[in-house]
Amino acid sequence: MLEYSLDDTIIAISTPPGYGGIGIIRLSGKKALPIAIRIFRPKKKPGARVLPGQAIIGNLIDFENNEIFDEAYLIFFPAPRSYTRENVVEISCHGSPAVMENVIRLGIKAGARHAHPGEFTLRAYWKGRIDIIQAEAVNDLIRAASIKQARIAFGHLEGRLSRQISEIRDKIVHLLSQIEAAIEFPDQNLRITPKKIALAFEKMIEFLEKLVASYDAGKALTEGLMIAITGRTNVGKSTLFNALLEEQRAIVTPYPGTTRDYLREKIRIKDAVINLVDMAGLGRASSLIEKEGMKKGNKIASQAEGLLVLIDVSRKETREDFALIEKYKQKKILLVFNKIDLPSKMDAAKIKNRYRDLPSLDISALKGTNLIHLKNKIYEIFLPKLKDGEDVIFHLRQKLLIEEILDHLKNGRELLESGFPEEVYAEEIRKIVPVVGRLTGEIHADDVIENIFSRFCLGK
Repeated sequence: MLEYSLDDTIIAISTPPGYGGIGIIRLSGKKALPIAIRIFRPKKKPGARVLPGQAIIGNLIDFENNEIFDEAYLIFFPAPRSYTRENVVEISCHGSPAVMENVIRLGIKAGARHAHPGEFTLRAYWKGRIDIIQAEAVNDLIRAASIKQARIAFGHLEGRLSRQISEIRDKIVHLLSQIEAAIEFPDQNLRITPKKIALAFEKMIEFLEKLVASYDAGKALTEGLMIAITGRTNVGKSTLFNALLEEQRAIVTPYPGTTRDYLREKIRIKDAVINLVDMAGLGRASSLIEKEGMKKGNKIASQAEGLLVLIDVSRKETREDFALIEKYKQKKILLVFNKIDLPSKMDAAKIKNRYRDLPSLDISALKGTNLIHLKNKIYEIFLPKLKDGEDVIFHLRQKLLIEEILDHLKNGRELLESGFPEEVYAEEIRKIVPVVGRLTGEIHADDVIENIFSRFCLGK
């Protein structure tokens, strides 16, 4: 467990590691400005008062040797009008790792402490500027792999999802207060009708079920869906893998069983990330190693969110082709008829007709024929559909807590419909409020907080 103290002034580099035209060092805490002034000397009026929000040009000073080592800008953001709601100073200098590390060293010498990952955002949460959902959105926005993900994350950072969750809590509290008032004062005619309670349940359940369902789309945008290429040996899986990656990642030979293990790489299709897997061909193993590769391949195929079932049209169809399709036809699959650049020995139309409910496409992985269409098909078939402005959740933590809220709502609805007295289903509703508190971070566990912020970069 990391030790955090709001009494410390923290310092960290906020720009990515490496060389760059500019580097930013951030300080936050009561002593942020005094510490920064020991390292930074304004050029125009040395010793003059630093005005909030104004960029001041000056020199960075090694106060141990009284030597200038860079030119920089300094901006001061006084509490509470800053990212952390504490005094914050940002020093912008040249993006040399040596220069920035020297600023950090001097800052620590002057009384600051090196920040833990995500500690600036953690302080913003502690000070009530943002809640946990918004804090997670900060990291989502930084790590966004597409503009669509960035837009959704920015909406969460602006508090859109938090407001909707707060509305659910307000509705729960209001509903509970009405039920309890009717229980406590039966002679005051305060009773809320079961029909109104049932309607309130339905509306909240409908909204939260949509949020839970959106997690698959969120996962596709952040982590990427696993799409595996499967098929008999020597049907061109590694060639297709390389073609989709647009690089020679997998070894390709004309001999069956070349791929003994599996390869996994990320590719981008439009605004989605795909974890593409090339694996050993399935069928009869000719060696113990090939058998182990096929065992792994079967496991990956069963876990994948989607499968490209590759079929070689230059060879006659076999029982193995049909067995493979039958085995996985309940999953999301795309039949890919490969090697259309060679003379066909297969009755592909017969297979397509037999499995007319399954999407299919003809390609040549070697020649690149229809690969653009294949990528479009992958996106269309495997990626969850998102409407503009639709809320999406990115985190398993959020999904599990929303599911917990849903369970209590559904239990309450079932108790209501079964004719149980108000006291019974009121108790189920009462359990929801602390779960919402854990979701937004009003009620927090130290291990959860540390887990969330440990994924942040330094300086954020």
